Amino acid sequence: MQAYVKNDIIISNKGKVMSAMKVQVKLFATFRNGRQELQEFEYPQDIPISTVLKDLSLSQSDVGMALVNGIHATTDNKLHDHDVLALVPEYRQRHH
Repeated sequence: MQAYVKNDIIISNKGKVMSAMKVQVKLFATFRNGRQELQEFEYPQDIPISTVLKDLSLSQSDVGMALVNGIHATTDNKLHDHDVLALVPEYRQRHH
């Protein structure tokens, strides 16, 4: 769905009006490379974590742990207004 935000209202490309929700995203370790540590996004209500990953150009396999408001979550979990999503990359041991 293509959409834009205006005055905390999301208007889809089909003209549907929805209220916007704000989600804070905290990135850890290598996820911070080229990105801000803390970001705020606006989305339609109840989007899955996987949508945020796509917007950050991250794959689900890159995520070692996702926390919503400090509670473990999967990428299918839905986000709600004022949630805080923390994303930690998968640990990969380097071979020397």
